Amino acid sequence: MPCQSSQCHVEIIEKTTILPEKKSTLPNLKLSVSDLPMLSCHYIQKGNLFTKPSTISILDLVSKLKSALAKTLVYFPPLGGRLVTDDKGYVYITCNDAGVEFVHANSTYLTVCDVLAHTHVPDFVKSFFTFDRMVSYAGHKNALLGVQVTELGDGVFIGFSVNHAVVDGTSLWNFINMYSEICRGEGILSSQEACFVRDSVLISEAVLKVPEEGLKVSFDEHAPLSERVFRFSRESILKLKNRTNNRKKSLYGDGEINVVELIGKEMNDEKVTELLGNWLRNAVVLKKENSQISVSEISSFQSLCALLWRAVTRARKFHDSKMTTFRMAVNCRHRLSPKLDKHYFGNAIQSIPTYATAGDLLSRDLKWCAEQLNKNVLSHDDTMVGRFVKNWENDPRCFPLGNFDGAMLTMGSSPRFPMFDNDFGWGKPIAIRSGRANKFDGKISAFPGREGGGSVDLEVVLSPETMAGIESDPEFMEYVTSDC
Repeated sequence: MPCQSSQCHVEIIEKTTILPEKKSTLPNLKLSVSDLPMLSCHYIQKGNLFTKPSTISILDLVSKLKSALAKTLVYFPPLGGRLVTDDKGYVYITCNDAGVEFVHANSTYLTVCDVLAHTHVPDFVKSFFTFDRMVSYAGHKNALLGVQVTELGDGVFIGFSVNHAVVDGTSLWNFINMYSEICRGEGILSSQEACFVRDSVLISEAVLKVPEEGLKVSFDEHAPLSERVFRFSRESILKLKNRTNNRKKSLYGDGEINVVELIGKEMNDEKVTELLGNWLRNAVVLKKENSQISVSEISSFQSLCALLWRAVTRARKFHDSKMTTFRMAVNCRHRLSPKLDKHYFGNAIQSIPTYATAGDLLSRDLKWCAEQLNKNVLSHDDTMVGRFVKNWENDPRCFPLGNFDGAMLTMGSSPRFPMFDNDFGWGKPIAIRSGRANKFDGKISAFPGREGGGSVDLEVVLSPETMAGIESDPEFMEYVTSDC
């Protein structure tokens, strides 16, 4: 049986610096009020698992990936730069073409099945990423991006480690999508170029004061954790959404997820989802005898979050009066007025907390729980974004990532991100996995399901005791799709 520990031997074949193919002319980019709090977070670590190509050797494949990376960096000059702090304390990205780290590694005694077959994510997956436990503030002296290509016995894993003060998930996956397209070499690029404009309300004169000893993460990096990817099929998601909205049959044939949410997810555009949903709900008045469909539809993802919130709260065995928190990261690009370009490069996210006592979560129905999340997301408009900005300017600080009172959940990433669109030339990924970065009891990451169609994977990180609790929770496990 293969080793499951992160100490499993991964042989480093080569470690090198990849420079952009052309020199950058982009000026220094000031970090925003959405970037600066991330300086105390680990580098983001996300990666794609592929089957091994049969038409190209691993050495030729690595050479092709290096060449494509040098070309892609021309379109993303910040990733090839470094962080700098001026004498006033403002932090910038200097696009100085210092380059990114590229690692070729070998772990051929491991197979694709070894990565995917375990109920819990094996610890050795963490060895597929470079910059382990690196805090984003270290980008002053280290590359802002590291790419590690690990050869398995029958597969290839491409792991990306990128400075969280430089990108959010939207920016990262836009970069990976263009990188894969350039690597395929199909001619004219269909991926849109990134927008580096820095003229929104997110750019501030406030200064984040950094202690002399530097910055570090705000959670225990060595706490025992259990990690599992729970799969939810399209059918399971529809069933859950129908239950949350208290209806036996879907409103629009197979469900609104087909015509609204699904289109938005496939186009990776939350605004598309909003516009289509508003159009349908405003254009059609549905009445049946004494009932009328509510215009306040709970989304499939909010339904899933509510389901998890309840299950974790039950597993943690709180007193009814214990206040719990569910944090969701929301994309602010389309919430601002004027809107940011959807390909704005950088962080444009804010973390929205929703509070409820354990007693309310477990005594009320699933719809009530989902409604609390729904109300917070809907109310997070331009005014609310501005309020968050002003609040930070009054007290500049790093983002307090962690589970400080034992009753928190933090949802990151998004099933809207185009994680399975990355075909580097030998087929699309078969799975998404992440590294050790920013993981603590209660950290959740949402991925699109491989089968598409509105399916969702939740990467759940909990204490071992809480994980065992939700794995034996009938309400939660009813909707989990078997891996068989």
